[in-house]
Amino acid sequence: LPGTDGAAKMSKTVGNCIYLSDDEKTVKEKVMGMFTDPGHLRVEDPGKVEGNPVFTYLKTFDPDQDLVQEMADHYQRGGLGDVKVKRHLLEVMQDLLTPIRTRRAEIEQEQDQILKMLKENSAKASAIAHKTLTQLKEVMSLDY
Repeated sequence: LPGTDGAAKMSKTVGNCIYLSDDEKTVKEKVMGMFTDPGHLRVEDPGKVEGNPVFTYLKTFDPDQDLVQEMADHYQRGGLGDVKVKRHLLEVMQDLLTPIRTRRAEIEQEQDQILKMLKENSAKASAIAHKTLTQLKEVMSLDY
């Protein structure tokens, strides 16, 4: 995906990403500040969809692709403003991220249980890896 600033790709270093961990307010700020078509100055002006990250995100995340196509056609003809398109993207992103945020909050409450599970499974994996490595050494006559 392109960065929210219209750069070639998202970059943590540049800070042009929308993270799964971003809260609603942060996502709103990032979406509403996204780069669009610099030539689309007035609502009635025709706009370019190609290279417009807002439409790239809509094509990627909006389950209603017929609506996305209608919006893209309307934007290209003129008469559809950037703010309206961004508000729709914001709704799509919030719908997508809300269950992730909810599950993340639940998991954060279970950290002790998760750490215990990780330690137990790490010990199991280590034992299996040790056994496999021992067998491999035997087969390759490296068991000295």
